[in-house]
Amino acid sequence: MTLYYRPIARFGDVPTPRSFPLAGGLCWFDTVVAHERGGGMQPVPAGEVPADILDNIVRARAPIAGMVMTGPRLMGILNVTPDSFSDGGQFNAPERALEHAIAMRSDGAEIIDVGGESTRPGAAEVQTKDEIARTAPVIAAIRAQSDVPISIDTRKAEVGRAALAAGATLVNDVAAFTFDPELASVAAKAGTPVCVMHAQGSPQTMQDDPSYDDVLLDVYDFLSDRVEAAVAAGIPHDQIVVDPGIGFGKTLEHNLILLRGIAIFHALGCPILLGASRKRFIGTIGGGTDARDRVGGSVSVALFAARQGVQILRVHDIFATKQALDLEWAIGGAAMT
Repeated sequence: MTLYYRPIARFGDVPTPRSFPLAGGLCWFDTVVAHERGGGMQPVPAGEVPADILDNIVRARAPIAGMVMTGPRLMGILNVTPDSFSDGGQFNAPERALEHAIAMRSDGAEIIDVGGESTRPGAAEVQTKDEIARTAPVIAAIRAQSDVPISIDTRKAEVGRAALAAGATLVNDVAAFTFDPELASVAAKAGTPVCVMHAQGSPQTMQDDPSYDDVLLDVYDFLSDRVEAAVAAGIPHDQIVVDPGIGFGKTLEHNLILLRGIAIFHALGCPILLGASRKRFIGTIGGGTDARDRVGGSVSVALFAARQGVQILRVHDIFATKQALDLEWAIGGAAMT
């Protein structure tokens, strides 16, 4: 019987004598929930977790693209596409994209995520040459004006290669190197950190009828396998970020289960990235037919994730999210580091 260990993260209280730091950050835990397939769960004292898994949960994460992982880092979304679900067409002109990137940096973004292919439900695949034409010039323009870390949001090796040549410093693959395995080799050769994300199906079909035996544990197993594949391709384990892929082949209930259990992914020993900003489930629960009316709900999700020790928050609304995090950390008695 395989057990999966989810730390019960706490923040802002006085740690107990039997507590451990969570991923070397400001959150801590003294109890874990042991999950097993079939729905069984039981609380376990943290000190009783197998040593290798406990080390994965506790161990401080190495910097990623120059960003320290001791607290939540904000990744600003820059979609240079005509059809992304929230901001399609707003920033697909290079000058507007550059202006928005600089503004997000000023508001507190610590990395800019540039994407040239919409992965919203139902989106069609973009030709490689078109994706390069959308992304590489924007990355080069940002790099010419700023040393901010830049990630390339792509599934394709050639797009990644062009982006890295233009100045990108992280590869963010929503297909976790299953769409184009060569992309892992491109990142390994460049010595670039990567993010591997879970998605069920392609953007065209992923929301048709998503189903799982156990969504939390199925996503965990997938990410564990993809981390191993990335290491086998030559990417150091401490330079791999994992993303459970909220909204990518998931129902509303799947998304909520993943959010409630997101601390389980600390057991992979990698930083966690969460991308839930402005997504449909936020409007379904909290109202907001237009994606731009989901700021409050997006900030709420980001705060919850930060209190679970999530290290990278991929968001549209940098200022609102940073303001909320700054207040949360100040109330909790800890400065943002």
